[in-house]
Amino acid sequence: MENIGVLVVSYGAREVAMADALLRSQNYRVELFVADKQRNPFNAQHATKHKVIPNLDINEICKFAQENREKIDFVLVGSEKPIIEGIRDLIEKQTGIPVICPTKEFAIEESKIAQRILFEEIAPEANPRFKIFHPEDFKGKDVQKAVYQWLDELNNQAVVKPDKPALGKGVGVWGDHFENRKQLFEHFMSNFQYGSVIIEEKIDGEESSCMGFCDGKHFITLPDTRDYKRAFDDDKGPNTGGMGSYKDVTDWLPFLTVSEREQELALADKVFKGWKRKIKDDSALRGVPLYLAFMHTGKSIKILEINSRPGDPEIMNLLPIIKDDFVDVCLRMIDGNLMGVAMEKSATVLTYKVPSDYGGYAQAYPDKLNKASINTSVDLIKAEALAKKFGDKIRIYPGSMELRDGKNYALKSRAIGILGIGNSVEEARQISQEGAKAVTGGALWNRTDVASKQHIAKSIAHMDMLRHKL
Repeated sequence: MENIGVLVVSYGAREVAMADALLRSQNYRVELFVADKQRNPFNAQHATKHKVIPNLDINEICKFAQENREKIDFVLVGSEKPIIEGIRDLIEKQTGIPVICPTKEFAIEESKIAQRILFEEIAPEANPRFKIFHPEDFKGKDVQKAVYQWLDELNNQAVVKPDKPALGKGVGVWGDHFENRKQLFEHFMSNFQYGSVIIEEKIDGEESSCMGFCDGKHFITLPDTRDYKRAFDDDKGPNTGGMGSYKDVTDWLPFLTVSEREQELALADKVFKGWKRKIKDDSALRGVPLYLAFMHTGKSIKILEINSRPGDPEIMNLLPIIKDDFVDVCLRMIDGNLMGVAMEKSATVLTYKVPSDYGGYAQAYPDKLNKASINTSVDLIKAEALAKKFGDKIRIYPGSMELRDGKNYALKSRAIGILGIGNSVEEARQISQEGAKAVTGGALWNRTDVASKQHIAKSIAHMDMLRHKL
């Protein structure tokens, strides 16, 4: 068996899932090097060399790669921050080690405005109506009047997005984050003081996530996934990084038709080919350059946004059911000969357990909070022991969690992902939820309705209504 060294730049559970997929290789003996945001329990246990770089500074990561360059065959990056900052450009220039992620120039999620302009050129039919507001265009002018005029055209159904998320209040949606124009404009100004803002038409529909692996020349689309952005059950509470996600046995989601899946694939292919025609470097889009958020309206598909990296949590639904050896998939991406990725016909459900104050849970549900376990260590033993019952149908992926003095402690973000794999969504969900219940300590909590029959039925009914709406 051939030895192969891989440097994984790790932010959380998404990268743990990548590391786990690498270590399960049947064709290679994988030696893992991890540049980690914190001392993640999984990475600390399995890495040959493990270095904590709290801010994921790309110069420090490059230095770590340089120190181990003789043993590292390639680098795998999942987190957006180092990708946007140009980690691939830096490491490949300084060390010659190939890096699996897009180059800095084509990390398109850095600018929501650039995305909309790109779609307008390549697939204008998939663009919601939008208007861009640049601060320099409104010096001495009434920006409020301009915003309100645009809201008149949209009948107030608007989504406010900062061009480059970093400061301000981020994305805001009419009906979710504000109920009147005064609230919307306050939200707009919280972002506008730092830079350009885009206001888009709010689209009614059901969302799917579609991503694919790319060798720069070929874009291999993976099965659909659906994530749960809202913090609490029944889609209540604020938006989060994602509380869970699911994949059906088929390549499309249960509320979509085969025809709608084919439309997705055609649109993803159109975007990729249109974008690629603008790019001279055949390898620039290596990795997951298109993680597309689609909104299905019953009549057409709109693109909500593109990310230039694997989805968190959605990639965790897909990695464990890749039939091909994941190391070989990575090597084909580097070599430019990725012609396909074989997937098992399985359903998967991912549930995230998160800290007490994540998503405002402690304030919203103080009576449900286990206050005695706040700041205590997190026990994964019972959850990991479920492998005796479920075998490979359960995976435990520590995320925003730190190993200290032999114990695991949750940090501020999504602490641990529990994946269930089954012959149906419901079977996978039951496994995921049982695993979540088995994780104790740290006052962690989770949504209980990720991929539930009731939630899926609601999506199916909504799509039926939209398809027949005049």
